[in-house]
Amino acid sequence: MPAFSLDPTQTAWCAELRALAAERLRPLAEKGEPGHVNRPLVAELGQLGLLGRLFTSGAVDLCLMRESLAYACTEAETALALQGLGAHPVHAYGTPAQRERWLPRVAEGSAVAAFALSEPGAGSDAAALELKAERDTAGAGQVPVAEPDGPARWRLTGEKCWISNAPEADFYTVFARTTPGAGARGVTAFLVPADRPGLTGTGLDMLSPHPIGALAFDAVPVTAADMLGEADRGFRVAMGTLNLFRPSVGAFAVGMAQAALDATLAHTAERDAFDGKLKDLQTVAHQVAEMALRTEAARLMVYAAATAHDEGAGDVPKRAAMAKLLATETAQYVVDTAVQLHGARALRRGHLLEHLYREVRAPRIYEGASEVQRGIIAKELYATMEAAQ
Repeated sequence: MPAFSLDPTQTAWCAELRALAAERLRPLAEKGEPGHVNRPLVAELGQLGLLGRLFTSGAVDLCLMRESLAYACTEAETALALQGLGAHPVHAYGTPAQRERWLPRVAEGSAVAAFALSEPGAGSDAAALELKAERDTAGAGQVPVAEPDGPARWRLTGEKCWISNAPEADFYTVFARTTPGAGARGVTAFLVPADRPGLTGTGLDMLSPHPIGALAFDAVPVTAADMLGEADRGFRVAMGTLNLFRPSVGAFAVGMAQAALDATLAHTAERDAFDGKLKDLQTVAHQVAEMALRTEAARLMVYAAATAHDEGAGDVPKRAAMAKLLATETAQYVVDTAVQLHGARALRRGHLLEHLYREVRAPRIYEGASEVQRGIIAKELYATMEAAQ
């Protein structure tokens, strides 16, 4: 059974990442405009070599980066994660030409990536997506080419919604239905540059400060050279990407929980109340202990799942779902409790906990809501039981 503990090198690296996030990334994040891609921040992540590590490291390193950055600068963490989520399918399933064109630019922070799976009517039920990839009869019999003005093999028509980094990304990993009525088996993944004719987008005003938007596809041309992986096997691309990133969503949540816990320890140790300090009240001390207990339990599950992924274990989908579920639900509890123990000051605009309170809600929904994770866990459990019979 996979286990995890930090070695001294990893501990030192995490401390370095926290310092970099506080000293070099947070000032750039504070200059960013909510709801828009912060390109100077993305470029600095590239300059620091962190974006390049998305393609050379495993799930454990990804989790270490996300937890450490989240502790000191959630905006930097999210910018890094979105680059990885949008570009990982290119790294893992792309052609040599696709990798050569896009991955160096993603790594240096000059190209912004996005992962376009969700639709207005297909969020949790991703296999129900309706963005159509229809054969382009005008190009029949001709050799597909990569250029947008060449003979396209498909035309993409429909919508995507709740897409992080949209509509400002430079390219999108897009999942479209190539075989009607085939469910998950009829989906193909495409790499679609943002300048393709017929592709437009609008930003959405969301609770979280990072950019989220909707995309409209009006007969957007794509060719076989734009495919990521095989035709009608795009759902495998999506699930492979999510199995890697779900534990790291948990790491993001753990980083926020740890920041809230540390702020609470400092506050309750200093705050005068009832002829003593807040920490002297048993009800407060027990709440802080519970916050610490749940945070550490979530951390261990996140890194156990990440270790299982890197070791090629057979139960990665279950472990990834468990880690994402426990960590995001835990972070919600820890941040909420921290707000309660801080009182009204935590609700003031600009306070760390006010920021975390807005940030912590979304991870329970994106990359598979908590209810979806429970469904995955149950499905995997029953499948294991049946296989053993």
